[in-house]
This record gives sequence, C-alpha cells and structure tokens, in this order.
Amino acid sequence: MAGKTVTREHLYDAVYGAAGLSRAEAAAIVELVLEEIVSCLERGEAVKLSAFGSFIVRQKSQRMGRNPKTGKVAPINVHQGNRVTASAAAVAA
Repeated sequence: MAGKTVTREHLYDAVYGAAGLSRAEAAAIVELVLEEIVSCLERGEAVKLSAFGSFIVRQKSQRMGRNPKTGKVAPINVHQGNRVTASAAAVAA
C-alpha cells in the first residue's frame, strides 16, 4: 500500500465491511478506539497493540537548539513526545 494514506473513513469502511454493522455504528467504534488510545497517552500510559505496534509517551529533557533563521542558540524546554513503534509482524507485512 505504498503511497496511500489510510484515513478515518477507510477505517470506518473496513469495520463496516467486516462486522456487518451500520456505517454510523462502525464510525462510533473506530472513534471510541481512537479516543481511548489518545486518552491513555494523555495519562502517560503506553499503548501496546499485539501484531500492530506500540504508542509510548517519552519525556524529553532540556537541550540546546539553534534558530535556523538567525543561528542564535536557545534552550529547548522539557517536554513530552510520542513515539510509535511498529511490531515485527507489522513491519513484515
């Protein structure tokens, strides 16, 4: 599927076709799953989906950065970042 972006609509259609639910019910299920993943990440919890991958919140420490326009050195404050890692099964697919 190189070059193709999967959207929420694609996920809705996949659930609709596989589960035989109405489009509204399929959309609600997909939204519920996505909301739960986001909610877990907001609480700082890792999300691991077997045969798919992991979503992990990382704490990034303060570091020095450079403004590319001016070249001036400036500190980058402590912040959180998300990391998504594909499982071996997902990479092999």
